[in-house]
Amino acid sequence: MSSDLQWLLLRGNLRNLHSYKFSGLANAKTLDITDSSSGVQITARKTKAVAGAVKSAYAKSSVRPRSGSRRAQGIVAQYAKRGYRPDLRTAALARVSALVAAQKEPKPTPPKKIRGKKAQAVEATSE
Repeated sequence: MSSDLQWLLLRGNLRNLHSYKFSGLANAKTLDITDSSSGVQITARKTKAVAGAVKSAYAKSSVRPRSGSRRAQGIVAQYAKRGYRPDLRTAALARVSALVAAQKEPKPTPPKKIRGKKAQAVEATSE
């Protein structure tokens, strides 16, 4: 199976588990959380969408990379409060938080301190 086909089959599956609950293909209401250049994109299938509709069948919202996990929690909670798959709240929040954390630039590592005999040698030469 090609990697493109595998990605399409797992689309909408927040936990990447083979189960009916998390399946993006078996459920009419699905949440798909992906990484994009503008941040994290949350895509929800509209409940009253026609089966053949593709682009108009999805509602999209995005989380900017530096907005943090609180913003992500608000967007995910918004779907759950409206009754749109509230059972997926923790899975969606975990996926969004992981993607937001992965997009952050890591802090630069501080220079290593010289210890032991090397530190004593440097100290002796400086005096």
